[in-house]
Amino acid sequence: MVASLNTKVDLVVEGTSFIGINEYGEIMVGDNAFEFYNKRDSRKFIQIPWEEVDYVVASVMFKGRWIPRYGIQTKKNGMFTFSSKEPKKVLRAINVYIPREKMLHSLSFFQVLRRGIGSRFNKKQK
Repeated sequence: MVASLNTKVDLVVEGTSFIGINEYGEIMVGDNAFEFYNKRDSRKFIQIPWEEVDYVVASVMFKGRWIPRYGIQTKKNGMFTFSSKEPKKVLRAINVYIPREKMLHSLSFFQVLRRGIGSRFNKKQK
């Protein structure tokens, strides 16, 4: 079993990690880190200390009514993507340790499309 980085746990909820193959387990938000533990294999875990978090990105749909997934961008190891049964509770628990300026909305489908089309025309004009 892996030792937790947290001394006090604020929230434990079932979740999914989207790194490689989807892995199901528990997401734990505590005073020192964001942690994910696989249900079946105790060797598969993710521990992200709050000092390592660069920003948190949430995919928000239908004006905030549905958050299908969220990601944690770290300073050294890149983006870790997760989803959970209660994403709003998880993001509120993360907001206690991460300032609001570092919590972002991801781009919508149409925003990505608009940027792609816009960049095509901007390149031709130069």
